[in-house]
Amino acid sequence: MSILSIGAVLWDIFDDAQHIGGAPFNFSAHAARLGHRVWFISAVGQDELGAAALRRIRELGLDTRHVRVANEAPTGTVRVFLKDGQPSFTINRPAAYDFPSLSAQDLAALQAGQPRWIYFGTLEQMNPRVRELTRRVIAANPRARVFYDINLRKDSHTPALVKELFAETSILKINEEEVARVLEMDGEPPLPLAEFCPTYARRFGWRGVCVTRGANGCALWRDNEYIESPGYRVKVADTVGAGDAFAAALLHGLEQGWPPVKVADFANRLGALVASRHGAIPPWTMDEIRAMK
Repeated sequence: MSILSIGAVLWDIFDDAQHIGGAPFNFSAHAARLGHRVWFISAVGQDELGAAALRRIRELGLDTRHVRVANEAPTGTVRVFLKDGQPSFTINRPAAYDFPSLSAQDLAALQAGQPRWIYFGTLEQMNPRVRELTRRVIAANPRARVFYDINLRKDSHTPALVKELFAETSILKINEEEVARVLEMDGEPPLPLAEFCPTYARRFGWRGVCVTRGANGCALWRDNEYIESPGYRVKVADTVGAGDAFAAALLHGLEQGWPPVKVADFANRLGALVASRHGAIPPWTMDEIRAMK
């Protein structure tokens, strides 16, 4: 399977360490590890962190040909604060990932690869340049389905933008808190997940919705079937990147044509495994995923 992933690569700065990250990049690295071909579209700055990011991108098996070296802004950084393993973020912008670029030749080459999926989140789409690039990518690949991982961050979304992105979406990944925020944006009362998923899927034409529920696992609506899948209890190191690993596993399972129960369980397993280790892209193997209990 081929995936076009659009968005941030950055450095997560912790008190005692720094790790490469950014939700689209984390997703891309995990998807590549699952055996998929990923074209990652982003930018880094002309600085030491940018050079280090390019090296790390290659080490993780991703192609850097569509990662622009930008002079408009430094390589992205996010200050991460952990409390009981749960992160809060200070996002530093503008950042280089706000300035990607694709030529007509680039678009043609990506189209020739016949991508099956286009992935993006919300944060980067706030930038008009990224938003226009995403529109061009979608228009150039009309057969590709769109996976939208909503990832709402403070001061990095608007109701109008979220609805615009909803209208482009084939599969939505969202967490329970974000469901409540979407309903609030729409002036709607709280809804059980079993009602939210089909109601909004019909409204926007989605083919599936997955709602993550932290340690409680996830809910998945797909082809008019709604299921809830229990999570896996692990000792949490940090949850940074766990949702992105979950997203990669979710898309992997959907692409394999697995039944919803198996898709959701596989995604829960990988998400929990990553949460049990430090950093957004820790080492893991398929045998470890299968061994989760």
